Amino acid sequence: MTTELGSHPRPQLGLYQIVVDCLDPKALVRFWARLLGGEPVDRARGWSHVDLPGGVRLAFQPVPEEKAGKNRLHLDVRADDIGSAIAAALALGAVRTGGTVTDDQGSFQTMRDPEGNEFCVVTA
Repeated sequence: MTTELGSHPRPQLGLYQIVVDCLDPKALVRFWARLLGGEPVDRARGWSHVDLPGGVRLAFQPVPEEKAGKNRLHLDVRADDIGSAIAAALALGAVRTGGTVTDDQGSFQTMRDPEGNEFCVVTA
């Protein structure tokens, strides 16, 4: 399907991968692969990635600086048992941030991966 954007046709686009800037892609890809599944792949120029079950690729790009400030984008990781998922993430090196929040949409727990990137474990 092509629609017009101004005077230009809309290009066919699709999400290819989600990229995380990090200091140690080889270590961080292994955290995420153990947490969510998939096999870590180390690539040229220090990059790593994991193709997750369900078709999403998480890629990890080396950068020289440490994370500073809050993420503008974060991942929500769905769990059928939030307590077990939190425990698994903690055992792999994640850090819990605050307490579990429950509302009419379900529950979520904010976490940080080993490099401090925020993510949430959620139930619906």
